[in-house]
Amino acid sequence: MMATTLKMELRDIIQYRNAYFLAFSATTGYVCFGWDIGLIGGVIALPSFQQYFGLQSESASAKASLSANIVSVLQAGGFFGALFSTYFANRFGRKPALLASAVIYLIGSTIQSIAGVGTSPAVGLKILYFSRFLGALVPTYVSECAPRAIRGRCTGSIEVAVGLGNMLAYNFTDRLYIVWGQMQWRLPIIAQMVPGALFLFFMLFQPESPRWLVERGHYDKAAAVLAYIARKDQDDDAVALTLSEIRADFIGKQRLPLLTQFRKMGESKIIFLRCIIGSLATFLQQWSGTNAINYYAPEIFAGLGFSSTSSTLFATGIYGVVKFVVACTTLAFVIESWGRKRTLIYGGLAQGLMMLWIGGYAGAHPDQGVVPGTYVSIVALYLFGVFFCLGWGFTPLILGSEVAPGHLRMAAMSLASATTWLFTYIIAQITPIMLDHITYGTFLLFGVASFIMAAWVYIFIPETSGYPLEDIKYLFEKDIIIRSLQDAPGGKIFLGKRRAVSVEELKAADTLSMNSPKEILEERLEDTSAQAHSIRTSNSRRGDDLLII
Repeated sequence: MMATTLKMELRDIIQYRNAYFLAFSATTGYVCFGWDIGLIGGVIALPSFQQYFGLQSESASAKASLSANIVSVLQAGGFFGALFSTYFANRFGRKPALLASAVIYLIGSTIQSIAGVGTSPAVGLKILYFSRFLGALVPTYVSECAPRAIRGRCTGSIEVAVGLGNMLAYNFTDRLYIVWGQMQWRLPIIAQMVPGALFLFFMLFQPESPRWLVERGHYDKAAAVLAYIARKDQDDDAVALTLSEIRADFIGKQRLPLLTQFRKMGESKIIFLRCIIGSLATFLQQWSGTNAINYYAPEIFAGLGFSSTSSTLFATGIYGVVKFVVACTTLAFVIESWGRKRTLIYGGLAQGLMMLWIGGYAGAHPDQGVVPGTYVSIVALYLFGVFFCLGWGFTPLILGSEVAPGHLRMAAMSLASATTWLFTYIIAQITPIMLDHITYGTFLLFGVASFIMAAWVYIFIPETSGYPLEDIKYLFEKDIIIRSLQDAPGGKIFLGKRRAVSVEELKAADTLSMNSPKEILEERLEDTSAQAHSIRTSNSRRGDDLLII
């Protein structure tokens, strides 16, 4: 069985190697993001940084406030960047927006690395704020280009890229503890320009999103991109079928301005639900506590008993390695086999238990002395990283990009991205304050939130893996809660004999209701779709599924 599975995985890698390289190129930008997340907590903890910016003489509350400002200004930039970059990506294309974001990131990192040079530390701190605000504009287009057979894996590679950036930043900062002077904190910032330059270079060789091309009426170019992604000829049946389904989904919806997309989110309850799921998922993701640990890991490890700066940075570095290894394992073996729903439920429950343990231990041992339970709590913190990567690290982004309607996807993902940045900003601002005032209650809050997250997915979110993006709309058309419970582990116990209407039945009914064409273009497209349907039917009898993405 294992040999068969590995053989199938190897076959997929060979077949979809162009798609994997596309995902690798785009998600290199998230290595930059992960590096920035990982380095700032360690940089703030370095004696040279505190001495340069005069933090050593500040009170504990003033330090907490300043640390929160330095960390969270990145999220402020990301919030506005998510909104503005979406406008440019929608108007000029996904690829140009990615290239522009790479250039902006490199400019921001350069300014960040020279903050304070030739000026006073006070002015340098203002420059640091500005440069961190500027360096956060990194969008993505992976979900629109990834073959559906590996869509979760490709989109999930974003979290692996973030984990890689975290790990490199954590361990790079740890090794620099032996360096003295300004370069101790400047070098990690300078080094983050390396993945930024690679991101810019790799994206030069990638195609535009085929869905964006279809929306603009560039059907030949879209067919060429689909052929490239699946490594097939442009006149292949699979390319024709996929192109016809994408075109059908965009009938009457092409070239919608971004503001119009936002307005159309409310045109029906189902459309609104599909558009808001990504934002709700990313909102809940931020209350898991993951970014509290990412940004303030040295302080959290110190609170659990590590007394020296070098020890906390070393422990933080191990945390980064653990998260990266688990992210890679989840990407390779879990995300496609378990699906979206199970990863979110199991991951949410497990990470919630870890947070409750950490909060309970911190409440029972407020003196911060090292006892056997200290090591158990450290293990629990590492296990939190494991379980987060298993579920809520990957899947909210994948889920949001899958359920959003194609003609509103950019606006929906823009809102989800802005929600992520907004609540990451809030978490970055309030975490040091919570750790200072309610101490162990911080972890209890995150633990309870994780259980709420798992319950939300269990009751309200159907399984989306395995469906073409254009067919996911049928999952939300009827019996949503019944379908969600039907897809949940053990959920059929609550349903008795009730079952949701199948996607195949809903799709057949939808096809019958659209028999009268409205325009010549639609007539033509229906003919193409009919031919594609014939192709699909004949191949389905042989067990093949030709849809590419």
